[in-house]
Amino acid sequence: MSAPSQAEPHAMRAVTAIRMVAVREIRTRVMTRAFVIGNAVFIALIIGALALTAALQDDPNTPVKVGVVGTAAELGPALTAAGRSLDTRIALRPLTSGAAAAALSDDKVKVVLEPRGEGFLARADKRLSPGLQAVLTSAVQQRAAAQALRAQGVDPAAVARAAARSTLTVQFLQPPKKDADQRTAIAFAVVSLLYLQLIGNGMAVATGVVEEKTSRLVELLLAAIKPLHLLTGKVVGIGMVGLMQLAAYGVVGLGAAAGAGLLDLTSAAVVAFISTLGWYVLGYLFLGVLYAAAGSLVSKQEEVASATAPLSVLVIAMFAVAQASVSDPSGNLSNIMSWIPPFSAILMPLRIAAGVTTPVQVVGTALLMLATSTVLALLAGKVYQASILRTGKGLPWRGRRARPVTPA
Repeated sequence: MSAPSQAEPHAMRAVTAIRMVAVREIRTRVMTRAFVIGNAVFIALIIGALALTAALQDDPNTPVKVGVVGTAAELGPALTAAGRSLDTRIALRPLTSGAAAAALSDDKVKVVLEPRGEGFLARADKRLSPGLQAVLTSAVQQRAAAQALRAQGVDPAAVARAAARSTLTVQFLQPPKKDADQRTAIAFAVVSLLYLQLIGNGMAVATGVVEEKTSRLVELLLAAIKPLHLLTGKVVGIGMVGLMQLAAYGVVGLGAAAGAGLLDLTSAAVVAFISTLGWYVLGYLFLGVLYAAAGSLVSKQEEVASATAPLSVLVIAMFAVAQASVSDPSGNLSNIMSWIPPFSAILMPLRIAAGVTTPVQVVGTALLMLATSTVLALLAGKVYQASILRTGKGLPWRGRRARPVTPA
């Protein structure tokens, strides 16, 4: 057997150093009270928002109670027919004129119909939904049309039967998906969570780098490990924390939405969830090393915001493009920008959730994102290596030439 190469021990030491830094970052962040309380509050907000949405959502199977006074009761068949055609169930409740106001204020009926001249008066407490108003208008017009037909000696029932036999068939070139609304909701949630995680964990990397510089801890660390190992471990550790957070938010959100009846746990929802985790990793790899390099350029916490401003603007631009694409995920904007790193990190999971991607696009954009992230990691590593031990006035991104820092 040949003797082991010198590269193998170096590789093992590199992995060990990176793992130690990553574990330190994970323990430092996960074990803090602020981390635990902050995530508990955020998860509670997710559950509360979904529960509130479910409570405020109208149940289509619950009939709308309509009070009728006097001759308004004659509108009963027309109201039922109009409601059926507009997917609204109507329940009539006969009332006297004196009891109408009390029934409205006690929310026993949504609206009261009373005869008024040749037409009818609809009285509501606070508001009248457009759907219910359309039902009432249709019923009143049907009654007026029936009276006009009788005056001309025409049987309204015969006209209704003739109209029922004439049907309209609608055909779509691209039939809408049955779960289109749910896909849109998932896409919106994906965009929001990815934005928060990418910008939040990116800033955590930058502030962590500056904290080590101001406390002079980095000098002790670099006495034992190489700068690139420290950079890699920090980015990996914070990224793992962000991935765990995102996974927890997704599991809780999907479970709460399914429990509240807002979402069906179909394969599409599961695929969207898994793809979100994968694209978060790719997006974080792109941005995390850049945030670390930006943090290494400054020596004070108050300078972090200015150093990372270009990156923060980039993430905000990613979010803005994704928000504009939620309503039209298959449009030209989404389709073109999804091929451009790092926009693909937030647009591709959106498109996957909407079901408008192809395997070629998924694989192609992922490989392009990974290749770009690798190149940026090499460049950011050089900036970090040259700047991590420099203190004083902040360095520009194109900063001065400096010899790489090596461990003592």
